[in-house]
Amino acid sequence: MPHDHDGPLARLRRGHEELVLRLLRTHGPLSRGQLGRLSGLSRTTLYDIVTALVDGGAVVATPPAAAERRRGRPVDALSLHPGAGQAIGIDFARRAVHVAAVNVAHEVIGSASAPHAADLGREERVALAERLVGELAGGRLRLGALSGIGVGVVGPVNERRAATGWTVQDAGPPRLGVASPAAPGTTPAARQPAGTGRGAELPPQGDSFVTRRAADESHADLAVLLRKRFGVPVLLDNNTRLAALAEATWGAAAGVQDVLYVRLSHGVGGGLVVGGALHRGAHGLSGELGHITADPDGRPCSCGKHGCLETVASIGAVVDAHPSAADLPAFLAALPDDPGARRVLDDVGRQVGTVLAAVCNALGPEVTVLGGELAAAGRALLDPVERALSAHLMPVSRPLLDLRAAALGEAAGALGAIALVLHESPLLTRYPATESVE
Repeated sequence: MPHDHDGPLARLRRGHEELVLRLLRTHGPLSRGQLGRLSGLSRTTLYDIVTALVDGGAVVATPPAAAERRRGRPVDALSLHPGAGQAIGIDFARRAVHVAAVNVAHEVIGSASAPHAADLGREERVALAERLVGELAGGRLRLGALSGIGVGVVGPVNERRAATGWTVQDAGPPRLGVASPAAPGTTPAARQPAGTGRGAELPPQGDSFVTRRAADESHADLAVLLRKRFGVPVLLDNNTRLAALAEATWGAAAGVQDVLYVRLSHGVGGGLVVGGALHRGAHGLSGELGHITADPDGRPCSCGKHGCLETVASIGAVVDAHPSAADLPAFLAALPDDPGARRVLDDVGRQVGTVLAAVCNALGPEVTVLGGELAAAGRALLDPVERALSAHLMPVSRPLLDLRAAALGEAAGALGAIALVLHESPLLTRYPATESVE
């Protein structure tokens, strides 16, 4: 009697398989018990599905290490087969390129970074990224197995302009039975981010439609160039927003549902995780904390306003405020014995904390994370930020204040870009689905 491979029972089984594979892709290694609770499948059905996926090579079962074993039958950890796909994250920062790679089993393959001149051209930056990727895992990274590349760029990312000008491509058939990034039964939105930026990478930010359009096209060209170099889908978003996602996924605020993140670097930016979802804003403008006014009579900002937080809390502004420090490493080295350097950080921390308090009063995050190169100052910066935050928060909110230093360092943007590709975390369940460009 012939088997009905497209009948109702067969379709139901495929749906169950896709559900299990998506859960492993989303959460990483899980026990059968955890899979049962998340999937809602009966023990018998789940056992049957998992056995078939393990036998087919899509899923691997790993027994616990000897030190982790308890009484009774050992509980295997189920994960997607490491060879089923890989993802690369690339963060095109203002003066450096950061890359990271993981496989679908949530194993970090490697990460690497390289600084460059601020005026380095786009093709040279892509070539630098390609070289760094080639060096990951001692050059043993199998580019042919890549499932996608996530890319972080400086500045706002305008999703709506991208939707009108880019060709959407399907990510291709899943490998070894691994579910595609979109959840089963959903249709990925035909949207791909692009946007504007500040600094040398892209035209200066402003209100000019021509400027925004040029920046949109620059991001689109970057995605196309990466697609040609690596031959895989490319997803693009703001790098600081991706760093926020990474910190809420693996870093200082792992598992927290409401997170405010600020990065103090060559520019100042931020990201919001609200109600367990990464918030982008209607026009890709969420997280522009650097352009909240800190001093109405302050210095001109690249955005066209005066006294933005970026004009007082960026690396350049901090170094300029010190009479003798030539760069950030020199400034940080001077902190222990230089009262002038500490006074600079006290003032910076006061203004950062005041701005963050206004945002916290509006959004009520559970955790606030402070990152970026300037955060390497440690308590010399965290303490004045915390004092200003507490002083300007509503009294009822002060006992709930939870300010943490970022944990992922310079790799945060690249790791967040990987989460974008893998749909690594439940934080992405309401994140706008985007696909690759050609």
